[in-house]
Amino acid sequence: MCFYTQRCVHACRAAMSTNPLHAMWSTAAPSWGEHADFVDERGAVVGQAMLAAADVRPGDDVLELGCGPGGVGFSAAEIVGADGQVVLSDVAPEMTAIAAERAARRGLSNVVARVLDMEHLDAPDSSYDKVLCREALMLVADPAAAAREALRVLRPGGRAVFAVWGAPAANPWLSALLDAIGAQLGAPVPPPGMPGPFALSEDGALAGVLAAAGFHDIAVRDVAVPMQVGSFEDWWGIVPSLAGPVAALLASLPDDVTSAIRSNAESALSAFATEGGYAIPGLSLVGVGHHSGMSSPYSDSGRGPK
Repeated sequence: MCFYTQRCVHACRAAMSTNPLHAMWSTAAPSWGEHADFVDERGAVVGQAMLAAADVRPGDDVLELGCGPGGVGFSAAEIVGADGQVVLSDVAPEMTAIAAERAARRGLSNVVARVLDMEHLDAPDSSYDKVLCREALMLVADPAAAAREALRVLRPGGRAVFAVWGAPAANPWLSALLDAIGAQLGAPVPPPGMPGPFALSEDGALAGVLAAAGFHDIAVRDVAVPMQVGSFEDWWGIVPSLAGPVAALLASLPDDVTSAIRSNAESALSAFATEGGYAIPGLSLVGVGHHSGMSSPYSDSGRGPK
């Protein structure tokens, strides 16, 4: 194994070792704050699909998991109104701080931010009418545990909606970067068997996780989310910086290796160049699961504050 391959493996394993989301996203939070408006605009279509699948209504109590800068939760807050509440949660305190500040700027008084680990939610059973999670479930060490926790905190009849990325081939806006890094390092990024952006992209994977958690009436649909950027430089300035441990890995590599990665990625994306920039395909999988109305088999009435 070459030196840079070892570095890749060690960097990813270190990021996942104790608290996957915290280790991965705390250092990336400033970039997510910087590009929050772009993230909101890019994720608007998926967000609307999630809100529709969840059937968010006025007065609902909503929990967003892995909120990042908070875009989906802000839209939910506008729907639930003064009689409802939205809790924006993330395992990284730096992310919840960004989300809280952005909510305050919008005057959303029905929004609170909490640091929560989605695999071990510090919340009572049956706390929320709806749970939303955009592009985070595939990044935790145990997606099934996170889904079980979402079911536990749902009220009977509630819904949870998870969005994850589709197959790498359907998402060249990101896979071009990971493939270019892997080609230089001689190993796939992230390493096999570890959480990553495409960990739940295979047919049936997301539905299987939700079914195993105990959800009913599960449905998964494709949502196209193309990325529009003005130039390759714009893409290079945004995507690597939002890619968790990949950003730190790139920063640690020699200039010639980084230059080769950039060149390979630009070549891979050239097929999507247009007169106005780049129109790069993207595909999200939006899955909804319903609480059956029966007590969750994973309920623990002693867990979390009352």
